[in-house]
Amino acid sequence: MSESQQTELENQERDFEELVLKESIVSASGLNSNSLLIGIRGDPSLRETTFDRKRYKSEVDENIDILMPNLQELMLNRSTFKLFVGFNNGEIRTTSIFDPLREEIHSVEKMIDHAYIERQFPEVPYEDKIRIMRDLYNNLRSNPVYGRLPQYWQNIMAKRSAAWEPMEQEEIISVISTLKTLREMPTYFIRNITISIVQSIVRMQFNCDGTQIVSAENYQRFLEDNLATE
Repeated sequence: MSESQQTELENQERDFEELVLKESIVSASGLNSNSLLIGIRGDPSLRETTFDRKRYKSEVDENIDILMPNLQELMLNRSTFKLFVGFNNGEIRTTSIFDPLREEIHSVEKMIDHAYIERQFPEVPYEDKIRIMRDLYNNLRSNPVYGRLPQYWQNIMAKRSAAWEPMEQEEIISVISTLKTLREMPTYFIRNITISIVQSIVRMQFNCDGTQIVSAENYQRFLEDNLATE
């Protein structure tokens, strides 16, 4: 390969890398640090009928005071690194660091049972959980298949690994502590929420439809700027 061809290839790789990072809503490097939130509009007919649709009282609502401490326990002291709570359908989905390619689905009645939590979710100190996450990515990069990725993707993964910081424990506590308030808001109330330690983001859907994706560090600011939670 000539020097000019090598230069052209490097420029193309750099362009691809920049494009991959820009064109995804939440990219390989996470939510843009300059973005407080990203909103995705949904079905306009749902927004137009927001005030006509009454809040459905689900099993999550009926057990929220018992459930919230258990959800916090999962994220801080157990194997779970990603959590989904469906307020309307009572569906709770978890992803474990010991089986990161698969989601598990749980009912609310099980998740308020401490004995069930003990059986289903191994205890893992938060620091150890973060260490396992780093080890998983290191093992992935050592796989021969990884070496066959396009160079721009290897660059993205390397930069993300070098800069990655997980969600802080205080941020997890802050998010989970607001769930009841967000659900009981009189007009725009939450339908579901996803919390990801790895990506350090909170994804929320409200009864007005659409999706809000917020970085964990900006979560409280999002609430103050957009929702009357007090």
